[in-house]
Amino acid sequence: MRALVLFVCLSVGCLAQRPQPCESPPLLTGSLSVATQSEKLMAYAKYSYDALGKRIRLSEFGSYENKTFHLDVLLLFRQVMTTCHRYLNCVQHKLLYNAMAVLQGVMYKINWKNQTCCKKPLNADFHPLEIPRNASLLGQVVLGGSSGPGQGVLVNSWGGELKMKKGPAKYMSTVTEFGCIPVSTLFHTSGSGWKVTNFFNNVIGLVDPQRLIPPHFCKGAELENSSDEDPMTFFSLF
Repeated sequence: MRALVLFVCLSVGCLAQRPQPCESPPLLTGSLSVATQSEKLMAYAKYSYDALGKRIRLSEFGSYENKTFHLDVLLLFRQVMTTCHRYLNCVQHKLLYNAMAVLQGVMYKINWKNQTCCKKPLNADFHPLEIPRNASLLGQVVLGGSSGPGQGVLVNSWGGELKMKKGPAKYMSTVTEFGCIPVSTLFHTSGSGWKVTNFFNNVIGLVDPQRLIPPHFCKGAELENSSDEDPMTFFSLF
């Protein structure tokens, strides 16, 4: 009987130690690099991430097809306030749009040199930095060394598949065991092949909260038509 109880306790302990899908801290600041299998794209970026306010800022520069570029994007997934002027339609849906506001996300492409903004609707749900619940654990390893304290970091690698408008996409994501801090992501689609994103210099919190607020010259930007693109996710955004 004692042997059975011991076996059950050991089994529960082993299950408790098995890595589980996780969600990264809600506030993150850091840097990342992006490269594609075809070597057409190589880029470096600084990012600010706010899961509480559903905001992401990405300042990126690099080269695409041997041409350099700079991209500064602010994604606000719940920013624009609009009202409903069709009273009958609103009543039919039992929503008092004349008294309530409808939240709609926007994306700003910021040009600091010309002091201009390109403003587009963001017709996608906010996807937090996380390992999806249906992801499969590929393994747990130590990056660096394990011979002494401070020589390495324990990470978990996960894999899975996402459903996109243009077909399925495969991913492999690595995060730290403690804190669920993103380390790297491999993302594959039939159209673009493999894309690798490496995260580094990550800091929990917002180093500069002002980066998640549109610049003053963006106030007069008019909303442009949206394009039919796949929803942005942790794996496709960068």
